[in-house]
Amino acid sequence: MRKQSLVKGAFVLTVAAFISKILVFGNSIVLSRVLSPEGIGLKKMVMPFMGLMMTLTTIGLPVAISRLVAEADAQRNGAKEKKILIISLALTGSLSILVVFLSVLGGKVFLRYFLPDPRSYYSFMAMIPIIPIGAVSGVLKGYFRGKQNMNPIAIAQVIEQFARVCFTYVLVQWLIPLGIEYAAAGAVFSSVLGEACSLLIFIVLFKVSHQWKFRLSSSSWDRVLRGRTVLVELLQTGLPTTGNGFAISVTRAMQPIVITKSLALAGVSSALITRQYGMLTGFVMPLLFLPGFINQSLGITMVPAISEAKACNNLKLINRRLNLAIRAALIVGVPSTILLYLYAQELMTVIYHAPAAAPLLKLISPFFLFNYLQTPLQSVLVGLGQAKTAMINNIIAKCTAVAFIYPLASNSKLGINGVIIALSIGVILETFLHYLSLGRFLSVTLELTNIIKILVAGIAGGYIGKVLFFHLTIMLTSILGAATIMLIGVLLSVFVYVGILFLLKVIHQNNILRIPWIGKILALLFPK
Repeated sequence: MRKQSLVKGAFVLTVAAFISKILVFGNSIVLSRVLSPEGIGLKKMVMPFMGLMMTLTTIGLPVAISRLVAEADAQRNGAKEKKILIISLALTGSLSILVVFLSVLGGKVFLRYFLPDPRSYYSFMAMIPIIPIGAVSGVLKGYFRGKQNMNPIAIAQVIEQFARVCFTYVLVQWLIPLGIEYAAAGAVFSSVLGEACSLLIFIVLFKVSHQWKFRLSSSSWDRVLRGRTVLVELLQTGLPTTGNGFAISVTRAMQPIVITKSLALAGVSSALITRQYGMLTGFVMPLLFLPGFINQSLGITMVPAISEAKACNNLKLINRRLNLAIRAALIVGVPSTILLYLYAQELMTVIYHAPAAAPLLKLISPFFLFNYLQTPLQSVLVGLGQAKTAMINNIIAKCTAVAFIYPLASNSKLGINGVIIALSIGVILETFLHYLSLGRFLSVTLELTNIIKILVAGIAGGYIGKVLFFHLTIMLTSILGAATIMLIGVLLSVFVYVGILFLLKVIHQNNILRIPWIGKILALLFPK
C-alpha cells in the first residue's frame, strides 16, 4: 500500500469532501422536494442520537487505530497491525451488539422521555442498523489513515453519499403514501444503506491491498486475549477522544429536546415546531456547512505542521502558519457568509421552495463567520499538545449554547430566532475561548491588514454582484429562469471578489501554483 504525502493526502480528502458536500446538499434538495419540513423535522430529531450511539460504540478507536497503525507501519511490524485490527473489531463488535440490544429493548421508553414527537419512533428504529455497520467502517477508516492512504476513504465517502441520495429518493417516494412518519424513517434508513455501501468499499479495497487471510480463527482470538498491551494503548488514546465526542454528541442530542420544549412554552404548536426545526436543521444548516469541507481538510494538515514547528521551537513559523490558515479560512468564509446573507431569499426559494426559511438564514449567517476561525485556532492548540484545552473549550461552548436556548426560545417574541441567537452565542464563544487559550501558550500576532482586506473584498464583491443581479432580474426574467439568474449573480459576485483580492495582493500567483495537479493550469488564469 503506497503512502501519500501530507499535501497530496489533504488534497484528495478536500476533493472527496467537496464532492460529498455537493451530494449532501443534493440530498437535502431531494428531501425538500419529496418530504415536507415536518417530515424533515422528524428525521432530524433522531439524527443527533446516531452520533451519540456511534461515539459509544467506537469509543474513539478510529483515532487511536490511525496512530498505532502508523507506528507499527514505521516499525514494519505487520503482526502488530493485525493485532490492532483484530482487537479493535472485537471490541467495537461487542459494543455494537450491546448498544443495538439496548436500543431495540428500550426504544419506546427512550421515545417517551427524549423524543417529543411520537412519530419519530419509526425513524429511531430505522437508525439502529447503522451502529454495527458504522463501527466496522470506523475501524477500517482508522486503519487506512494510519497507513497514510486516503484514497479508500475518499472513494468510500463519495459512494456513500451518492448511494444515500439515490436510496432517499426511492424510499421516501415509496413510503410517503403510508404516512409522513414512514417516509421520514425511509430517509433515515437511506443513511444506513449509504454507510453499508461505504463499508463494502472498505472491505473490497482492504482485500485488494492485502494478501492477509483475515479471519477470526481460534488463533486470532488467542491474540486478542494476549493483546492487553495493544488494548491499553488503544484505550489511552480512544477514551479521551470519546470524552470529547460524547460531550458534543450529548449536547447535540439535547438540542432538539430543549428546542421543542422551549418553543412549546412560547406557545408554538407541535406541528409548527416540527416545521420550523426542519427548516433550520434541514434547509439552513446544510447551506451554512456547505463550504466547511475546506476547513476540515485544513485542520487535518495544520496539526502536523504546527507539531513540526513546535518540535523546532520555531514560534515565528507557528505564527506564520496560523495566519496562513486563518487567511485561507476567511478567503472561503467571508464570501460564503455574505452571499448567504444577500441571496437568502433567492436561495431558499430556488433550492428548497421554502422562502419562509430565508429570515432564519439571514439571521444566523453573519455570526457563522466565526466558525471559519475555529478550525485553525483549534488545530494549532492540538498541534501544540493542548488537545485537552481544545476539548474543554468545545464542551463549554456547546453547553452554553444549549443553556441559552431555553430562556431565549421560550420567549414568545423570539421563538425560533431565539434558537439561532443561542447557537450563534456558542459559535462566537468557542472561537474566543480557542483564541484566549492560544494566547496562554504563545504570543499570537494576527495579520489584521489581510483580514480587513478580505472583509472589504467580500462586502464589495457581494454587493456589486447583488446590484448586477437586480438589473439582470429586470432585463432577463422573461428569457431566463430564476435559478439561472441567481447563479449568474453569485458567479459575478465571486468574480469581482477574487479580482479585488488580487488587486489588494491578498493572494498571488505563487499561492495558486502550490495546488497539486491543477495549480499550474489555474495559475495561467491569474496575473503574476
